[in-house]
Amino acid sequence: MPTEMLVLGLGAVLLLAHVLIAGNVRTRQYSTDWNMGARDETMPPLNPLAGRLVRAQANYLETLPLVIIALVGVTLAGKATQWTGIAAWVWLAGRAIYLPLYAAGIPKIRTLVWSIASLAMVFVLGVFLLGPVTG
Repeated sequence: MPTEMLVLGLGAVLLLAHVLIAGNVRTRQYSTDWNMGARDETMPPLNPLAGRLVRAQANYLETLPLVIIALVGVTLAGKATQWTGIAAWVWLAGRAIYLPLYAAGIPKIRTLVWSIASLAMVFVLGVFLLGPVTG
């Protein structure tokens, strides 16, 4: 299996972790009845931890389609290289580290980690669109 596809599968596991963790913390605040209900009622604001987890999940969902396009694209186009594999791992590691940093409310380091993961994603997207790095 190409590295890029393995990382994408693990990225899906990370998405599941985002959903379950944020959902669990929201349910602890709002109750199991809320979780199992239609959720039509207006609820009080989320506590800081739940709010950060929901925002981290939203951020992950904003960038995941780009990663899917980039990783599937380089694989299907036959442009995957050792460098795109490394960049894929850097993206996944960055996004895995980002979640607890965001949950803990650590701002600047969190942004640095997000930036590194995003640059790795842009690199793979660039290879997909422009071709592999040679030399």
